[in-house]
Amino acid sequence: MSTTEEHADGGHGDHHLPATEDWPRGFGEASWWPFITAIGGSGIYVGAALFVLSLGENALVSTTVGAVATVGSVGLFLLGIYGWLYHAFVVNFWERGTDHHSGRTLKFAMLLFLGSELATFGAGFVYYFIVRGTDVWTQTSVPEVFGSLVIVNTVILIISSVTLHYSHVALINGNRSRFVRLLGLTLLLGTVFIGGQVYEYYEFIVHKGFTITGGAYASAFYGLTGLHGLHVTMGAVLLGIVFARAYYGQYSPERHTSVSTASMYWHFVDVVWVFLVVVLYIGANLFA
Repeated sequence: MSTTEEHADGGHGDHHLPATEDWPRGFGEASWWPFITAIGGSGIYVGAALFVLSLGENALVSTTVGAVATVGSVGLFLLGIYGWLYHAFVVNFWERGTDHHSGRTLKFAMLLFLGSELATFGAGFVYYFIVRGTDVWTQTSVPEVFGSLVIVNTVILIISSVTLHYSHVALINGNRSRFVRLLGLTLLLGTVFIGGQVYEYYEFIVHKGFTITGGAYASAFYGLTGLHGLHVTMGAVLLGIVFARAYYGQYSPERHTSVSTASMYWHFVDVVWVFLVVVLYIGANLFA
C-alpha cells in the first residue's frame, strides 16, 4: 500500500467503518437518555391531544387510547429522567468522577436535552400566540396577574443564576468554601422561588377565582407556568445532588462536569421564566 493510500485509509485497513480514534472525543459514548426523555415528554402531549379528540358526541378515538398513551408516556419520561440523572449525576458518586463518561459527552447530552425542552416551551408559546389571534380570545377574560409578587420572584430567580455562575467560577479558581456557600445560596433561592409560585397559584385560585378552566388565557397561563415550575423543581433536585457532592468534596478545578451541566439547565429555566413574564404577565395585561 502506498503512503497516500495508507493516509487516506487512516491506517486502519478498512476505510468503510470509522475507527474509535477517528470520532470526536467523547462522542463515542453519547447518551440515549435525553432522547428517551424527549420522546416520553412529547408523548404526554400526544396523550393530551388524544384525550381532547375523545370528547364530545362525535369522538374520534376512545378515552382509553388517550389514557394509555398518557400513562405510557409519563412512565417513559420518568424512566428517561431517572436514567439521565443516574448516569450523569449519581453513578460513581463516591468515586468523584466521570471516568467512563467524558465531560464533553455529558455536556453534549445536556445540550440535546435542552434542545428538546426548547421545542416543548416553543410549542407552548406558539399555541398561546395562535389562540390570541382567534375569536376564542375575545371570549376570555384576562385578570391582573402582574404585580409585586412576580417581580420579587423574577428577581430571586435571576439572582440565583448569578450566584450559581460565581459559585462555578469559585470552584474553577480553587475556592471550595466560596463554591459551597454560593451553591447552597442558589439552592435556597430556587426553593424560595418555587414557594413563591405556589403562593401565587393559591392567591389566584382562592382569592381571585382564576382557575385553569377560566378560558383560553387561563389554560395557557397555568400550562406554561406550571410546566416551568416543574422544570425549576427538577433543577432544584439537580442542584441538591450537586450540593451534596460538593459538601463531601467531590469536585475540584479539574472535576466539575456535573456542576457545568446543572448550571446549563438552571440558566435555561431562568431565561424561559423571563420570556414567560414578558409574554404571559406583562404582555397579557398590556394587550388584553
